[in-house]
Amino acid sequence: MTSMTAHDALKRWHQIAENGSKASELASIMHEDAVFHSPVVHTPQEGRAIVVAYLSAAGQTLGNASFHYIREVVADNTAVLEFETEMDGIKVNGIDMITFDEEGKIKDFKVMVRPLKAVNKVWEMMGKQLEAQRTAG
Repeated sequence: MTSMTAHDALKRWHQIAENGSKASELASIMHEDAVFHSPVVHTPQEGRAIVVAYLSAAGQTLGNASFHYIREVVADNTAVLEFETEMDGIKVNGIDMITFDEEGKIKDFKVMVRPLKAVNKVWEMMGKQLEAQRTAG
């Protein structure tokens, strides 16, 4: 097994995110037992397929032209990325906390969003995007 640093794994994450967070590309960097912690869903979402669905939907909703990372902190196998974006005139500030395995695959992905107005907008738009994925797929 090849050991990949969190910095290398993070570089792959950025490439895929900048390329539109396509489900097939996300799946290639996702551990099969990955867990996603949403800012708007109470329970952790477990398994590659569901994590890919959530991150793909997030890429479609949060990943608009105004989205940008403003800070990165990387230590051991974890990266914390602060981001800003705007959705329907609402300024969104959030954090992606990503934990990688030794092969550089994502094991755990937690998103935190503020302020409350932004959380509500993310909930509304993510719900629409996930529903669109369900009816399309």
